[in-house]
Amino acid sequence: MTTALITGSTAGIGAAFARRLAADGHNLVLVARDTKRLREQATELHDRHGIEAEVLTADLSEDAGIESVAARLGDRKNPVDLLVNNAGFGNKGRYLDVSMADELTMLKVHCEAVLRLTSAAAEAMRERRRGGVVNVASVAAFLPRGTYGASKAWVVQFTQGAAKDLAGSGVRMMALCPGFVRTEFHERAGMGTDNIPGWMWLDADKLVTAALQDLARGKTVSVPDPRYKALMGVVKVTPRGLLGGVSSKAGRKYGPQ
Repeated sequence: MTTALITGSTAGIGAAFARRLAADGHNLVLVARDTKRLREQATELHDRHGIEAEVLTADLSEDAGIESVAARLGDRKNPVDLLVNNAGFGNKGRYLDVSMADELTMLKVHCEAVLRLTSAAAEAMRERRRGGVVNVASVAAFLPRGTYGASKAWVVQFTQGAAKDLAGSGVRMMALCPGFVRTEFHERAGMGTDNIPGWMWLDADKLVTAALQDLARGKTVSVPDPRYKALMGVVKVTPRGLLGGVSSKAGRKYGPQ
């Protein structure tokens, strides 16, 4: 049986990845900050699907947390075959309204942790000539929208570059770019969601199914929904100046993701 490690596994997209991969027979390493929730999740997935679910409590905004997960990814005796870098969060407020400490924490989780964990996983996977990494970004990566969008743009560019460098090694790399997903994301950031149109919401389980299909097809960037694919097509042909104004208004209205 193969093993998948998922960061931010206890809610939202991470929990959907855990459910799907467990149902498909993969053993799991579940990573989050809340030990109680992790243990409850591990027990449920083990009892339902008969897989082994390991719990690893780690805060990826701290060096110690990143190092503990990197060490697990580098364990050659208990290899990880799929890494899902899903942990992340949003800050409510415009540039300069958010504290510098919160901005730097976001970069630590969204960029530094992704770089260090991807590197630890990919090095071990390249030795075995097999494995995969899914780095969860956002459609915000394609819009000029503050630190959140910039951090997710970094995730996309980094993943594409790493995928090119690892071509032929047996290691697959993919940036997953969802739109609005019904998770705890907005609630944790203190963002209201009542004014977000119903058609913009995605189902986390369907999103994961599409993402895993794209990974199997060898895609390096996945926008897993026809509605958002169409929107990103419009974004590509919209002048950057106009796009910046529209993105700023939409971001203040709907939040960063």
